[in-house]
Amino acid sequence: MICLGIEGTAEKLGVGIVTSDGEILTNLTKHMPLKEGIHPREAAQHHAQNLKPLLEKALEKAGISLGEVDLIAFSRGPGLGPCLRVVAVAARTLALKYRLPILGVNHCVAHIEIGRLTTGAKDPLTVYASGGNTQVTAYVEGRYRVFGETLDIALGNCIDQFARELKLGAPGGPIVEKLARGGSYVELPYVVKGMDLSYSGLLTAAVKKATEASVADVCFSLQETAFAMLVEVAERALAHTEKEEVLIAGGVAVNKRLQEMLRTMCEEHGATFYAPPRDVLGDNGAMIAWLGLLSYASGARQRLEDTHVIQRWRTDEVEVLWR
Repeated sequence: MICLGIEGTAEKLGVGIVTSDGEILTNLTKHMPLKEGIHPREAAQHHAQNLKPLLEKALEKAGISLGEVDLIAFSRGPGLGPCLRVVAVAARTLALKYRLPILGVNHCVAHIEIGRLTTGAKDPLTVYASGGNTQVTAYVEGRYRVFGETLDIALGNCIDQFARELKLGAPGGPIVEKLARGGSYVELPYVVKGMDLSYSGLLTAAVKKATEASVADVCFSLQETAFAMLVEVAERALAHTEKEEVLIAGGVAVNKRLQEMLRTMCEEHGATFYAPPRDVLGDNGAMIAWLGLLSYASGARQRLEDTHVIQRWRTDEVEVLWR
């Protein structure tokens, strides 16, 4: 069985084609150029303009036609409403024209499942860090339960906003990571509340600190503090759930320092650390296609009229039928 997956929850548009054997035939992503933050309407226009050529290129690279596709999957949420609607309309149109089954899937769960597929992790605690989401989850009794999460802004959003405020460029993550390599620690607020964390105060303090200390020092300190907060929550969740694996997921997961800190924590607890390949860490179509296949094989079905988008769709609201 072959599934075509379309991702478009924020500024990235992705088309992936995956087989039921877990073979990724193609996985293409088109990034919206960013100078400032993401404007939902502009991002939706970007997706609408680029979806057809990206789809054609993905099919060509996979060496198949739309007539050979068996299932259409799309990112139903969570995400930016205008972006989600563009992708949903495109998926519905393809499903109608080619008389294919269609499934709208959860973006966050898709990150977890593509990570399990590409790393071989069986039952990991997942540390999911991206521009819009920061959660520590684990599979318990039929769902991916959230054991800790951000109470305000996500980790990626915190770093990107910091870079914008200092006019460092976009996207901010790679720039801050590079600058941090030459920095030393300056004090910043560390905010962990029970099993949750908060990044908005850290962001404000880091921007202010940049008027007093070098940019390199603040970049280093922002990373160290933000990552340590997340690793602390993950460490406690690991002890509580007694999982033996930790999987990192999401766009921020490409950061080598974050990977290093999580790997060290895993070594101290006798757990195995997994980091998926870079091309499936950020938002991508292959993860949507793979979750579509898993869901369909486990009996999930949706009528066309039931494929409305869910802008706020929590990870722990998804019934995990395939495990």
